[in-house]
Amino acid sequence: MLTRSSVITTTSFSRLFSVWHHKLTLLLGCWLLTALAATQALATGTWHNHLAYSNITSIKKGGNTIYVLASGGLYAYNTADNSVTTYAKATGLSDNGISFIDWCQPAKRLVIVYSNGNIDLIDAADNVYNMPDYYNKILTSDKTIYGIDVINQFAYLSTGFGVVKLNVQKNVITDTYTLGFKVNHVYQKDGKLHASSADKGDYAADLGDNLTDPAVWKRTGGYVARNEQMDANLLNTVKTVNPGGPATNDFYFLTVQNGRLYTTNGMFVSGYKDKVWRNGELQILNADGSWDIAQARLDTITHYSYVNNNCVAVDPSDANHVFVGGQTGLYEFKNNRLLKYYNRDNSPLQGALSGGKELGNDYVLVNGMTFDSKGSLWILNSQAPSNTILELTKSGEFVKHDIANLMYNGSSFNTMAHPFFDSRGLMWFVNISGNNPAIVCYQPSTEQVNVYQRSNSSFVNEDGTPLSFDYFHDIAEDKDGNIWVATEIGPMYLSPNDFQSTSPTILTQPKIPRNDGTNYADYMLDNTPITAVAIDGAGRKWFGTDGNGVYLMSADNMTQVAHFTTDNSPLLSDYINHIAVNGTTGEVYFATEQGLCSYMSDATTPNEEMTKDNVYAYPNPVKPGYTGPITITGLSYNADVKITTSNGVLVAQGTSNGGSFVWDGNDTKGRRVASGIYMVMAAKEDGSKGTVCKIAIIN
Repeated sequence: MLTRSSVITTTSFSRLFSVWHHKLTLLLGCWLLTALAATQALATGTWHNHLAYSNITSIKKGGNTIYVLASGGLYAYNTADNSVTTYAKATGLSDNGISFIDWCQPAKRLVIVYSNGNIDLIDAADNVYNMPDYYNKILTSDKTIYGIDVINQFAYLSTGFGVVKLNVQKNVITDTYTLGFKVNHVYQKDGKLHASSADKGDYAADLGDNLTDPAVWKRTGGYVARNEQMDANLLNTVKTVNPGGPATNDFYFLTVQNGRLYTTNGMFVSGYKDKVWRNGELQILNADGSWDIAQARLDTITHYSYVNNNCVAVDPSDANHVFVGGQTGLYEFKNNRLLKYYNRDNSPLQGALSGGKELGNDYVLVNGMTFDSKGSLWILNSQAPSNTILELTKSGEFVKHDIANLMYNGSSFNTMAHPFFDSRGLMWFVNISGNNPAIVCYQPSTEQVNVYQRSNSSFVNEDGTPLSFDYFHDIAEDKDGNIWVATEIGPMYLSPNDFQSTSPTILTQPKIPRNDGTNYADYMLDNTPITAVAIDGAGRKWFGTDGNGVYLMSADNMTQVAHFTTDNSPLLSDYINHIAVNGTTGEVYFATEQGLCSYMSDATTPNEEMTKDNVYAYPNPVKPGYTGPITITGLSYNADVKITTSNGVLVAQGTSNGGSFVWDGNDTKGRRVASGIYMVMAAKEDGSKGTVCKIAIIN
């Protein structure tokens, strides 16, 4: 289903509800208002792409519709009704990463070419037809598509070896012209088809010849460049259209606070291997789906580079008070405007050491930050001469915490990142860098530090087997107090029983039974490069990888619940930079190499107490034709859930997943329930303090 902006009315629902009003024996009351507010939440199992549309690269018009390729994303503007439709794999397309689009008027279809060679056709009714033949074709030559040119009912693909001809009306590849060189674009002139190459020049053949024969193609001169200019009138029209989305598709660090997703664009991609130079960005996704883009190009104010932001910390007392760290120090924002900035000139922050010399303000490395419960901001200053950890108090004063154990080869650890305070009040973080991978546990009140590092110790698993790896990419705490770390040889954790085992450091590699009668087990995701770890409300582990998508493992570490890749899901890329979970809604966000996407999971953070104010169901009411999941949220951990008819007949029961329970709308025999009001009764794990909400189903 494609996403189309439109005006929502309640007229049709009101008519349907009035029909049932006299048949329903219970008043809906104020609970219905709460439930109606919840209908805007995504259904469990739904994917959403959060793509930028800021950089327009191609515009094509078909009838009343203007198709726009911008920042690798596609949207359409209908000039007749002013509606905007966005297209993505999550809403019906076959792939991610669009390279080219063109309109075929005889077929009345838009041709979409993806960077991997896959092809989609979209007709005027937004029906999608996939043409995977070229994508699936195994070739030894360069399969890259460098351009698309539509001539009559045909689309010509310029490739690394020649030209591929598509019949857009019939959804079929009709010919392949193997020329032996890279073609940049195709055009037709004076009864000849031209294949123009920036490397080899312009070649042509008579349309009446057998174009599959390379001998009929003759060089006619030098390269003829394509006219790349977009139609000025169309460009001016679409510039007035706002399809929404972030400013860029560069995402590196994510954190969810106060129902909002705070993001930075970072300085690494693909599991921290490839350094890039990115202008600094702070982008915030609000609960209603809108984006706030914080003030950028701060170099014009600070006169130092504002680049490579890689961490965010949100004031727990003010959702609009945000700190951003990166390559060039610390930046403080209020209501998305720069409030203050801190570097070696106006704070204890220090520049990175290089060759024994402290660098200037273009290299003041703040790779990690977190707030404590008292409102102090804790700042990790990497590669500094002495100031390893700084505390910025709520009153605005800096306190230096110079920790000798966090110095390595004359400076503070190379890349101290991802700090957080655990359930015990301890601050944990990792040193990512391969020269000294380390896990750090810091007690601020006593200044006691435990450092689990390769340089003066060794790592073994629970069986005593030596562990060899170069990176700790991420760190998180599960509901049992275990500290999970992401390494390039798989996920593992430091248990509370092993917190004092610094030489050697014992890291547990969970074992998953094969259940094949052999009594053997395998280490969880053994030798899988893990780049990110996040724990959801049910205690399940989400693991991002360097090239193998996302894994979801059960809370007891015994079961692989899901494995999402670009092949089996709308995941934008198999290279994951970071993961964040919205515990309130269950939505899981993935910062990927190709942009930001999310998945609505079936687990939320449980409540300590269940009340009529925080337990509700969505969608509610369930309208005619809806057959998807119905989610009850706001529950306590492992709550007992029973769903009955208004006269007490049991139709479904189970246990909450974290703070949520998902019902398929069927009774205990698998039959769709009848229209009516259904009672949801939930009790805590020990059987105490039950609560009730109601669901209206209209078939």
